[in-house]
Amino acid sequence: MARKETTENPPGRLKQIALTYKMTRRVDKKVGFVIAGVGIVTFGVLLAIGFWVGHPVYLGILGFLLAFLAMAIVFGRRAERAAFSQMEGQPGAAAAVLENIGRGWTVTPAVAVNRQQDVVHRAVGKAGIVLVGEGNPNRLRGLMVAEKKRMARIVGGDTPVHEVLVGNGEGQTELKKLRTKLLKLPRVLQGPRVTEINDRLRAMGDLMSNLPLPKGPMPRGLRMPKGPTRR
Repeated sequence: MARKETTENPPGRLKQIALTYKMTRRVDKKVGFVIAGVGIVTFGVLLAIGFWVGHPVYLGILGFLLAFLAMAIVFGRRAERAAFSQMEGQPGAAAAVLENIGRGWTVTPAVAVNRQQDVVHRAVGKAGIVLVGEGNPNRLRGLMVAEKKRMARIVGGDTPVHEVLVGNGEGQTELKKLRTKLLKLPRVLQGPRVTEINDRLRAMGDLMSNLPLPKGPMPRGLRMPKGPTRR
């Protein structure tokens, strides 16, 4: 008997576009009209210019290509905006953005968490170390101070450490602007130094994960330790 194939093929490009459009339309009801309008206006303008200069065919082809490009750009931006609006306020949204920040950054989600589910994520790059907090700003400051002291013992006090609070309040960074904010930070470290910092922080994480912990279910009456929980 032939072996039954259990691995599902990933969706094709057209199916991905369709799924993205459905997701976007749930948030942005006008996305279809906007995209169609951009395409029609772009093609119409180029075609009109073509008739005016006496080359409607050439300008019509160019207008079709530019219209398709303009539609793709507008759709991409509105889809990104819709995705951020759905992610905003959800636990771990900042970590999802950081994971897609691009090359040159090493991201470690949830390096510190407290009982109220306030979370601090860490990103390391040529700009130094960036601590990104999600949750209550007042509680996050204590988490970040504790994490900075812990890291200072490992990487030294000369490593630049930036603090970013994700949110819509004063002094906070909106989720959709988080990636841009990190990419705009000045690059002050060389590649070897970034590698060294990552190795030290990774070793610190390994030491934390290798601590002897009891196996099996947690004993009754066991209380959670006070203060932040670190990864």
